[in-house]
Amino acid sequence: MATGSSSVSEPTYFILAALLDGPLHGHGVIKRVLDLSEGRIKLPVGTLYGALDRLAANGLITVDHEEVVDGRPRRYFRLTDDGTGLVLAEARRMQHAASIVTNRAQTPKASPA
Repeated sequence: MATGSSSVSEPTYFILAALLDGPLHGHGVIKRVLDLSEGRIKLPVGTLYGALDRLAANGLITVDHEEVVDGRPRRYFRLTDDGTGLVLAEARRMQHAASIVTNRAQTPKASPA
């Protein structure tokens, strides 16, 4: 996936942002996304794993390692360099878009004649 000017969905953005601090397993991603989004984004398990599969297929994340917990495998995901680049580019894009609005809102308006 290119790190060009196209934006990513908000859930995808927060999934990538959740992995900036290091590898997480699926439920860890869900909790981190909930925290980072201040409770706005609640990812159902099925939605998360579909997104993780797409992100992995696009080379944005990869499996870091697996461990067995209570007899079940737990996969930990981490960002790839492309994933880090994409989430940083998206943060810069949103920051620029927000600055356009905030700068215009702070500029005094000319009075109509």
